Amino acid sequence: MDLPLADAEATTRLGASVAELLAPGDAVLLTGDLGAGKSTLARGLVRALTRPDEDVPSPTFTLVQFYEGRLPVAHFDLYRLTDPDEAYELGLDEALDEGAAVVEWPQRLGSRLPPDRLDIDLCETGEGRTARLVPHGSWKGRSLEF
Repeated sequence: MDLPLADAEATTRLGASVAELLAPGDAVLLTGDLGAGKSTLARGLVRALTRPDEDVPSPTFTLVQFYEGRLPVAHFDLYRLTDPDEAYELGLDEALDEGAAVVEWPQRLGSRLPPDRLDIDLCETGEGRTARLVPHGSWKGRSLEF
């Protein structure tokens, strides 16, 4: 499914809408070029699960940030990783056992992708962005009407 996103606010709203569908064990995998809106979408998702004013920095240097809320969620940025095992050393399995995970740059996981996941690819267009949503595992049975 392709969704047009006119601006950063629309990207944030998509993140909040996806958060409403999250269940324990779910992963949301975000792909797109630098500046495509991955962190903006992740921020909307995390704030929908915690507080509207939650400080949600991009974990580019910390690699992962953990948040407590309606559902515990971990925000991973794997851009600087070179081996899929490093993501699991950071606690990806534990995050999925306890709650959900939103992962930027999931390509770094190679073939070790979580089975219950929603892939969201963000692409710049002339009038904003487009989000392509591809469900896997348990996500296939969920309504993705946003």
